[in-house]
Order: sequence, then structure tokens, then C-alpha cells
Amino acid sequence: AVIAGSDNASLENFWNFSYKGIYNCNKTLNAIEGSAYTWTNEFLKDRSLGEVYFLRALYYFELGRQFGAVPLVLTEINSQDAVNIKRSPIQDVYQQVVSDLTLAIDHLSKANDVHENGRASLTAAQGLLGRVYLTQKDFSKAEAILNTVIKSGKHGLLSNYADVFNPSKKDYYETLFSVQFSESAAELANSFIFFNAPYTSKGEVTGRPNVAIQVNIAIKPTQNLINSFNENDLRFTTSIGKWTGSDEKGGTADYFYCAKYKGPQTAILGWSGDNFPILRYSDILLMYAEVLNELNRTGEAINFVKMVRDRAGLTENLVGLSKVDLGLLIEKERRLEFCFENHRWFDLVRTGRALEVMKALGKDIKQEHLLAPIPGDQVLINNLEQNPGY
Repeated sequence: AVIAGSDNASLENFWNFSYKGIYNCNKTLNAIEGSAYTWTNEFLKDRSLGEVYFLRALYYFELGRQFGAVPLVLTEINSQDAVNIKRSPIQDVYQQVVSDLTLAIDHLSKANDVHENGRASLTAAQGLLGRVYLTQKDFSKAEAILNTVIKSGKHGLLSNYADVFNPSKKDYYETLFSVQFSESAAELANSFIFFNAPYTSKGEVTGRPNVAIQVNIAIKPTQNLINSFNENDLRFTTSIGKWTGSDEKGGTADYFYCAKYKGPQTAILGWSGDNFPILRYSDILLMYAEVLNELNRTGEAINFVKMVRDRAGLTENLVGLSKVDLGLLIEKERRLEFCFENHRWFDLVRTGRALEVMKALGKDIKQEHLLAPIPGDQVLINNLEQNPGY
């Protein structure tokens, strides 16, 4: 495997877009809290503040998981001031994330009457806080907040797994929070299918032969992932598509591709409108099962794993599994349930299994590679310390 370097464009973009989002959050907080404006509806103010604190927490949580220690910028500042802000320890980053989510929960709990689908909600903030506590291995706090989401009754599993990813009827029941996309304009749309589809399939997979497929950044399921699905698993055909057609040498071949993200429904150009899920109810259930198992409540945990497996058509009896075996089963279920949703790597790092699993797949990976390198431009411009090993 090729380890990403500090010049990796994807990591640079991730860093830049994250801090641009944080800047916008800080600017918005300053505008709301520093204004003498009287809101006609105070609940809308609470909703706005809750959304901003939620988003800033999400940005910093993802930055922390990716890079470890990162600069904490909590006020609206200019680029010159930013140079003087160095990396804060990951413990401080997570402490700020918890603080922001606590504020988000407080504000959003007052804003139920002005709830709108697609926005950050109370349960989204609670669920994300559960993920943060789980990442920190604070299992007792994670159990309490995840249980609150489950007991709220606001979410559940859709009976058909495929419906979660149907852009023609966007899901806000199983999905607690997702990145919203729309076919109505280029700047609001995504193009996931155009770098997931087999390069030689032209328009047979995307439905838009006039839009080029981006061959250089194709995301493909590995054979190991394909083999991990039980033949009765109803999630397979939704997650992984198969296209048979010409290869680049003029022959015929079978190509497997990520099928969760669809082509445009009505847009003539390459504008897809399917949302990208950040937090789903099945994630709440599997995180809750993991937490219960870590708290030595394995018998209780099995029930929540079974809910997810039953929906997938896997109805085997799990009673009697040991703590270790259930932990490994949860790891596998998360891999299959959330493939192509950006969970797998962070799951393996969180559980301490990343090195073992990756080495078993023949990947030359070391402890220092569990964190990504700080983008080289940031090291130079802001005089930031680079992560070890890069």
C-alpha cells in the first residue's frame, strides 16, 4: 500500500474545507451572539446556534480523528492571526467537541417546534456526542446518550435497506444527519457516481453517457469486501453493483463498483442529488451494542446487533456469543452496513485493530500511519509540527 504523504491533495482539501467551515461557524456565532437584533422567534435563534455548534463540533471531530492534534480556532480571526495558533493536544480538541455538542444539544432541545428536515437536529447532536464518547472510550457516557436517542422514538430502521439510498425519496427517519445535495444546480449537486462507475461503462451505469467518468479517483470494492458478504445479505446489491462489459484492452470483464450513490434522476448534466449519510440509526444501534459489550453487558448488546442483521436478512440466533466474538461480529457488521460511508478506517483505529487487520491484508503499515500527515503547506505557512513518520 502507498502511504499518503504531506503533499496529498485530498488531505490538503480536507484540511482547507474543514477550516473554511470552522471560519464560517465562528463568523456566524460572532454575528448571532454579538448582535442586538431581536428575533421574531427565539426558537429560530436557538436552532441557528445549535446548528452552528453542531457543525463546528463535527468539523473538529473529523479533523481530530484524521490528524490528531490540530489548531483550535474558536473566534473569527484573520489569516495573520491564524499563523500564531499552534496544534492543540487531541484531548483538548475532543474536549472542545464535547463542549460544542453540549451547547448544540441545549439549544436544539428548545427548537423542536421549528425543526426542518435536512438540518442538524437534537438527536443528531446526541448521536454524534455518543460517537465522540465511544471514540474516547468513555463507555458509560456513550451508553447514556445513545440510549437517549433510542428512547426518543424519533428514528428507526427502514424496512428496506435500499430505501436509505434512494434519492427520489430522501430519508430523514433512519438518517439522523447527512450532507444534503440537490440536482437543481452544479454547486448543490454531487458527482459520486461519476467516479464510482466502471470507467468503460460510459453511460450504462450513470445513465448519462454525455458526462465523463473520472477514472483516476475511482472507488472500488475490494475482493475481500465482496467475499465478506453472506450470500443471503440483502445489503449486497444495494452497496455493490456489477457491470459486465468491455475492458480497456477490447475484451470483456466483470466490474464491481460502489452502487450506493446514484446517477442524476432528472438533471441532464452530471448533477446527482443523493445525500451523503453522516449518522444513521443503524449506526446508533451498533454503537450502542459496542458500548454495552464493552461494559460487559454482552447479552443485552446482542439484541441491538440482531436488529441490524434481521433487516439485512441475516436471522441467525446470536445467543451465547462471547464478548470477544460479539466484538468481532460488530466490527464486521459495521463494515458491511456502512461500506463506502467513511467509517471502516476509524472503526479499526478506535478498536485498536487497524494494524492487525491491514497487515493481514498485506499492507505495509506502521503505528505512525494511524494518523494522516499534516498537509505540507500548513506545516510551512503556519509553522506546524508534522506528525511522526512523515
